[in-house]
Amino acid sequence: MADTASISARDIRAAVEQNTGLRARDLAEMIGVSEGELVAANIGHGTVAISAHPDDIMGAVPALGEVMALTRTPSVVHEKVGTYGNYQSGAHAAMVLHDAIDLRIFPKHWVYAYAVETVTDAGPRRSIQVFDAAGDAVHKIHLRDASHHDQWATLIETLALPEQNDRPAVEPRVPPSPAQERPDRAEDLRKAWSEMTDTHQFMQLTKRLKMNRLGAYRVAGAPFVRRLDRTAVDTLLDGLASTAVPVMIFVGNHGCIQIHSGPVHTLKQVGPWNNVMDPGFNLHLRSDHIAEVYEVRKPTKRGEALSVEAFDKDGVIILQIFGMRTKDADHVADFGALVQGLAGAEVQA
Repeated sequence: MADTASISARDIRAAVEQNTGLRARDLAEMIGVSEGELVAANIGHGTVAISAHPDDIMGAVPALGEVMALTRTPSVVHEKVGTYGNYQSGAHAAMVLHDAIDLRIFPKHWVYAYAVETVTDAGPRRSIQVFDAAGDAVHKIHLRDASHHDQWATLIETLALPEQNDRPAVEPRVPPSPAQERPDRAEDLRKAWSEMTDTHQFMQLTKRLKMNRLGAYRVAGAPFVRRLDRTAVDTLLDGLASTAVPVMIFVGNHGCIQIHSGPVHTLKQVGPWNNVMDPGFNLHLRSDHIAEVYEVRKPTKRGEALSVEAFDKDGVIILQIFGMRTKDADHVADFGALVQGLAGAEVQA
């Protein structure tokens, strides 16, 4: 990211006032600042810098009651309505496992956070917004009409930082890593893959073999991986909407992964966006950003974990859709039937 120190907070606020129709992310890009800098520029004008550590935020937000949790990347937005709770802290990874809100949190990327209040004709809009060192959004918590707005002032009093800096010193954005392939280690990869007993072992074995997720998918081949047509995710969502087969949909950035567990019902295409518009769950997917899609099978103690996973042109994962098991039912066979019907890619990587 270019040096933006010469742009004052006042300049940023003026640009916001002149472009009220633009989303914050798009406006920040137009001005040449990060979204985090755009939000911070309003400190003293409805915005308060607060502690960004997830231990502090997750200790305070349950008091807000029902809210909307939002995690996004440039290619997809994942929104869940529910309450926060059952927070499990961790130095390197933390979790929220409560109600509809299911998160995996990576604290080192929670660098800046703000309590944001915007006055509208319909009343105040309030949110907690968390950003990484580059000022890119990591996670957001939006209050709703049913939220406990009377707890907002207490939350700010509890979390507010002693220094309120409206021009945070963001760092350059770290470029994404391209696919790391090791065709010479293909047999080692397949052997280690076949011996997995838990999906969480996958990243450990790829690291040991000096590959990453996409690189391993390109190398592994059948029976572990099948490359699918770029349209496979849209086709799968159509199938899920027509069958109500429950799934787990993972969307994440390097600071937070958000998970929906359950069926998908209502789809609506708006321009390049394919949208799930269900009560309590919205997904907004830029299908035109999808460059590669894979059907992936991993062995576990509970049986095979089956997923469909999409990547953008830079090799960044956009989303993962898994077949869903519960303690009472195994729906993976129904999900597998949908996946089996997806078209394969004509050109393999």
